[in-house]
Amino acid sequence: MADTWDESSAGVMRLPSGRLVRGRGLRRPLPDGPAPGYAVHLLGRRPPAVDWEARWLRWPDFRLPADRSEARRVLEEVWDRSARERVEVACGGGRGRTGTALACLAVLDGVPAEQAVSYVRRHYHPGAVETPWQRRYVRHFGDGGR
Repeated sequence: MADTWDESSAGVMRLPSGRLVRGRGLRRPLPDGPAPGYAVHLLGRRPPAVDWEARWLRWPDFRLPADRSEARRVLEEVWDRSARERVEVACGGGRGRTGTALACLAVLDGVPAEQAVSYVRRHYHPGAVETPWQRRYVRHFGDGGR
């Protein structure tokens, strides 16, 4: 995992498999250190361009992804790419949507869906996954997102 994050860097969360993913809020300055190789921006409208490969997943603030099938495909790609490169997941504040996406990545990595929110709150941010429907989304992500 030579091109992945330094685990001590701000916002970096280690999944049980050892994969590292950075979560952050786009309204905050870019942290010091290397840039991501790939980022997914979870926003209600198209984000500004960045100097690295990035994808926009339409996901309004305090809500759920506009297209849940697409969200699952994007998060599976994030999980896959995190094994070999610096991947970042980011929303405006870096807690609700980002925390929800990180919890879904934890599910993909083998954390039971009913434990994924607490995993992210312990290993990323105690205020991650802000709404009841975001918590429910994570629980159902484990059964294919139905």
